[in-house]
Amino acid sequence: MTIEIRKNISNQGAIMIESYDFKTIDTPALLVTRPTKAWKARKIQIIQLFSPQNTHPMHLTHKLLPFHQLNVDELYQLLRLRSEVFVVEQNCVFLDQDDKDQQCHHLLLYADNELAAYSRLVPAGLSYLEPAIGRVVTSPAFRGSGLGRKVMELAIQGCADLFGQQTIRIGAQTYALPFYQSLGFVTEGDTYDEDGIEHIEMIRKF
Repeated sequence: MTIEIRKNISNQGAIMIESYDFKTIDTPALLVTRPTKAWKARKIQIIQLFSPQNTHPMHLTHKLLPFHQLNVDELYQLLRLRSEVFVVEQNCVFLDQDDKDQQCHHLLLYADNELAAYSRLVPAGLSYLEPAIGRVVTSPAFRGSGLGRKVMELAIQGCADLFGQQTIRIGAQTYALPFYQSLGFVTEGDTYDEDGIEHIEMIRKF
């Protein structure tokens, strides 16, 4: 059995299989969506909806809160997760606390009562002219679980609820372009360096 696989994997949890010739994927904790053209489809997207450590479905809950409504534990958890990934894992020395948090809404996605993913909803005029989504992160313990996509879907809806159906702008790390494009974002402008990591701005119109 020959399988060709290209994995566009990021901390957002999307996996693309370009071509394959098989009838099952015998991998624990993997749920396969319906292929587009039977079993010889050239491209399908696999979204993992199960915990990487467990085969049972996760219980998901989320909160969308302004800064002043976060309790001490919630604030600590989200700042710890951001630091764990953006500073330590990516080996990027920068000041994550940028004095914008106080003016933003914070989306916390929990899996089985553990903070699994997070994003920050930024009002228009603070980072860009448009509302923005930033600090998108999935806990390393939940990589490959599909929760990166889930937190982005919730963030997009949250922006619509908070700011109306306006264009949303993000500053995306370029390795994650396929993921954001799958959510309706398109690139705008040239790539740029931010804290030693290549980025590009993207927008999504409603």
